[in-house]
Amino acid sequence: MNPALQTLQTALAQLRAGTLSVQAFSTQARQLDALLTTLPPRYGEVLLGLLDRLESSALFTDESCSFSHHDLQDSVQLWLDKASALLAAADHG
Repeated sequence: MNPALQTLQTALAQLRAGTLSVQAFSTQARQLDALLTTLPPRYGEVLLGLLDRLESSALFTDESCSFSHHDLQDSVQLWLDKASALLAAADHG
C-alpha cells in the first residue's frame, strides 16, 4: 500500500477506536497533497467532501439523520480501498 494511504488507513483506525479526533484525522488527510496529485482529480474532490461531512458530524454528539459517524467512516474506508486499488493497478500496469 502507498505510504500516504497507509498513514491515512492508520489514522482512520485510530479515529474509529476513539484515540484520534475528527479534527486531527481531517488535518492529517488534508495534508496529503502529494497523494492527491497522484490520483485523478475526482478522488480529491470526493475525499475533501467526506472530510467536510466528517467535520460537520463532529458537531453532533449522536448520530443524526444527516450525519452518521459510522457511515462516513465507512465511506472514507471505501475511498481508501478504491484509491489503493487504483494506485496498485497503475504500479503494475
